[in-house]
Parts: sequence; C-alpha cells; structure tokens
Amino acid sequence: MTKVQESGGIVDEAGTAAGGKIWVTLKGLPLTIRLEWPFHQSTSGADFFVLHGDIRLEGSGGLHAPVAVNLSQTVREVMPSMEPKDAEAPVINALRKEVDRRQIEFLKSGKLLPVPFSSRHYDFKRQQWVFGKATDDVMVEFIERTVYWQTKLGGEKRIWIGDPTEAQYLQTTPAHLMEIAARLVAAQGLLRIEGEFAEATPGLMGPAERFESARRQAVEELEKKHAFERG
Repeated sequence: MTKVQESGGIVDEAGTAAGGKIWVTLKGLPLTIRLEWPFHQSTSGADFFVLHGDIRLEGSGGLHAPVAVNLSQTVREVMPSMEPKDAEAPVINALRKEVDRRQIEFLKSGKLLPVPFSSRHYDFKRQQWVFGKATDDVMVEFIERTVYWQTKLGGEKRIWIGDPTEAQYLQTTPAHLMEIAARLVAAQGLLRIEGEFAEATPGLMGPAERFESARRQAVEELEKKHAFERG
C-alpha cells in the first residue's frame, strides 16, 4: 500500500495536509513536499529505485512539480535502508538542492520530472551527505526565512530550529543552528528561543516585504531560466 506522506504530517490521497512542514530553500522559496513511500524498483529495467512525490511552491496559487526521485544503486549501498527514517531527510534535501539549482520547473499541471538521487549528494570519503556548506551569514538568513514562512503559511508558533534535516541541508549541526538562532535573539530580538524551538516576534513578522521579495525574485529567476530553455 502506498503511503502518501507530507513532511511534517500524513496526508490523504487527495493531498490534504494537516500541519505540513514548510521547507525553505537557500534562494528563499517556501515548499511543501509530498512523498509516496516506499521506494520501488524501476519498471523500465534500469538499475535504480524510484520514489514519486510532488513539490508545491507555496504562495504561488497552485504551482507544483510532480517528481520521480531516482535512487542510484551506488548511493543505495551506503544507506542503512530505503525507509523514511533513513531516507526522508536526504531525499528532501536533494529535492531542495535541485530547486536551488533551478532544475525543477513549477507549473499549474506539470509532467513527471525525474530527479537524480545519486553520488553527487554523497561524500564517500567522509561518508556523509553533502548539499553545500552554508556560511553563518547564510544560516542567519535561512533561519529567518524558515521561521517566517512556517509561521505565516504553516500556522505554527513554535518552529523546530534544531531539526537534523535542516542541519544536513546546510551541512552543519543542529547545535550550531541553535547557536546561530541565539545570535538573532541577542542581536536583533527577532526570535524567542525555548530549547530547540523558536517563536517569531513582531520584529521578524512585521517587515514581511524582504521575505516576499526574495521569494518573488527566486521565482522570476526560475521562470526565466526555464523559459530560455524552452526557446
């Protein structure tokens, strides 16, 4: 039986989510990601496993991208399992990375897009997932955007800053993310911190235009790139 799961909560077959997690990209795009577990062997006879999903660009009026995540045999061999507990975080981050690289086009009704989940995302020498090392300044901006969009679109007040999936995406540790978040509190009073969770203050939610502007710019760059490719 296929289990349709939206990061942050189970959804029904129609895609209705309850408390879905907002995954923000480094470019500032707020996404929700539905994954149809489990991985299954490719029906084309190719030597890889496939996981279907759908990436929704939140705040865009319904733009989304159906995807088929293609797990290479090379990467499969270094994973403990293909179950969500071991595979969900790197799959989500691989999809975010492809959005960062403007390889995924969002449409009202898009065709299924194959997305490689391969050795490009894994450092065999260090035996760890790699999605690009973020600087502290980038992490500050990322945390601000994550708390803003999760508060606005996800309707949540307490946002989990110490999420290992977020740390993996930025190639850091949950402890370092908490340290960065604490700097926001000390320097600007943008967050209230309780343990590994943060709550937005009016100082963060008030000047919304900078977050909205970053999203619009990222969408425009994405659309311009794909328009050029279509000729």
